[in-house]
Amino acid sequence: MANPGDMVVVKTKKGNEKGILMPSPKKDVVIVKLENGYNVGFPKKEVTVTTVKKSMSPKNKTQKTLNKSSLPKISILHTGGTIASKVDYRTGGVASEFSPEELLSLFPELKDIANIESELVAQMWSDDLRFSHITLLAKAVEKQIKKGVKGIIIGIGTDNLAVAASALSFMIEQSPVPIIFVGSQRSSDRGSSDAAMNITCAAEFITKTDFGGVAICMHTRSSDDVCAILPACKTYKLHSSRRDAFKAINSSAIAMIDYNTREVTFQVKDYSKRSDKLLLKTKMEDKVGLLKVHVNMVPEQFSFFQGYKGLIIEGTGLGHTPGQAPNEEAKIHKKIYPVLKKLTDSGCIIVMTTQCLFGMVNMNVYDKGRDLLDLGIISGQDMLANTALVKLSWLLANYKKNEVKEMIGRNLRGEINEELPYEEEFI
Repeated sequence: MANPGDMVVVKTKKGNEKGILMPSPKKDVVIVKLENGYNVGFPKKEVTVTTVKKSMSPKNKTQKTLNKSSLPKISILHTGGTIASKVDYRTGGVASEFSPEELLSLFPELKDIANIESELVAQMWSDDLRFSHITLLAKAVEKQIKKGVKGIIIGIGTDNLAVAASALSFMIEQSPVPIIFVGSQRSSDRGSSDAAMNITCAAEFITKTDFGGVAICMHTRSSDDVCAILPACKTYKLHSSRRDAFKAINSSAIAMIDYNTREVTFQVKDYSKRSDKLLLKTKMEDKVGLLKVHVNMVPEQFSFFQGYKGLIIEGTGLGHTPGQAPNEEAKIHKKIYPVLKKLTDSGCIIVMTTQCLFGMVNMNVYDKGRDLLDLGIISGQDMLANTALVKLSWLLANYKKNEVKEMIGRNLRGEINEELPYEEEFI
């Protein structure tokens, strides 16, 4: 009997297909990963499956972690997501845990780069991420650094990978080791999975550089050749499925890692260096919200945040909301500005960002922007909305309100540019 992970030949009326037997969600369908990397399904009753080569079970094929004194120690923290899938990234066989031994079986390149430690912090989809999870991660990072690791890789689902990296970068004010977030855009039962390359390049970057902050390591192109180290607070997921989905916004990659030569090339001179000690503040304020401006808004959408300590508005263009009544159809908008004034008077700190990924807020150009400034709304300059969200949450939990109002507009972790030079191609 063939099992997932076995090399098989599927005999059909049209001919034979050879590949790796994959786990199937339907009992009446046989799924095989062909040698070209594509998965093909066959009706079970119409085919004969013959095993060519049995796959070793993950438990039997795990490699012993033989620590080499010449190699540094890296800790891999798992939070779930595709990067931490329990399916063998290479064969489709089911893996049972996240032990160092199993990691070396899934990513054998790591054994020549570093000695691996591993810890499961949480098992979850990244869209279930809460501020409290970032606190858990920060404390796990602190524990691993106290154990003497030379770098940390955090595996997480890609949907909120950039947000998590940004939040952790505010908590960790300085670090003696690099902390690199890694994800996988392609599920591990596909030949095009990017998991192995991303995690390998992250490990190479950790062991070969003096970087000491929080960053992201993902494919920079759709091909398997180069990974980019991206800034935690200026990175955005721009595509739902492409392997090169993550790009720096109003910024550039910190470094590039050639997967074939393992050469690291820095793209910037000014980057976070390793410090002598870890300095972190792990508190986050829960009562902070994010509201996206759209057509047909009503005052109740703004008044919902009464009682919140902070609010990020993702406004239109240069940083606007509805609030004027240029005609009869828009007269309801006249009720929005009083709601915003009531929020700021209550002590809620409101920060304006823009829906435009590139460029920055400028609330002094149009009278709408000046109206909002008069209501006490603070310009978020060129901060990404989600970065502004986690920054405001962190500030409110750790500083006095007057300090928060000053610090929200100050660049702390590379999240704000004082000015943006013109670029002919901005994407």
